[in-house]
Amino acid sequence: MILDSAAVAPFFKNGFVVGCEVTREAVFIDPGDEVDELLAFIAAEQLKVQAILLTHAHVDHVSGVGRAKRALAAPIHLHRDDLFLYDQAAAHGRLFGLDVEQPPPVDVYYDGQGPVAFGEYDVLIHHTPGHCPGGVCLQVGRRGEAANDLFVGDTLFAGSIGRTDLPGGDHEILLHSITQVLFSFSDDARVYSGHGPATTIGQERQTNPFVLDWQRRR
Repeated sequence: MILDSAAVAPFFKNGFVVGCEVTREAVFIDPGDEVDELLAFIAAEQLKVQAILLTHAHVDHVSGVGRAKRALAAPIHLHRDDLFLYDQAAAHGRLFGLDVEQPPPVDVYYDGQGPVAFGEYDVLIHHTPGHCPGGVCLQVGRRGEAANDLFVGDTLFAGSIGRTDLPGGDHEILLHSITQVLFSFSDDARVYSGHGPATTIGQERQTNPFVLDWQRRR
């Protein structure tokens, strides 16, 4: 599997390109302010992006969608429950003093688990609300094999969890998504978050203080 990521100021949000090493087909996950760096990677690797996949629609995760769409002409995928955030991306950018391009219309709304195919790989969609209503986890793996790479947006971080004080956030729903959806994967499943370093499901299951505290109080 081909994998590259980038993060730049002001949000230092991770965007990802995931590609098939055989066919050179790829997907672009959460194009934000780092979009130019990842578009350069796509061009250098001669990748053919089949889809722009959004884990959710907070402004830092969609600020580069317009540029990605113009460069790649790939369909934009989003969970319908986050459309109210997506439609307000430019306005939300102004709240941070930023000039954010309003992203173009969504082409495809996630319908169940998918899959979304690229080359010899599939992306399965898992709804993980809590950080926002339409948050999803993207489970990527070679077709016919165990898929152990999880792109979780801002649901789960290394040693932390997503914030729930923004519109549509809910702490209890978020912890339910983490423990019932993400923790259903094996300990060795790799977790690529929207901010910060990668981790594993096993690491977070055993040591994440927010999850452990919530479980103790139940």
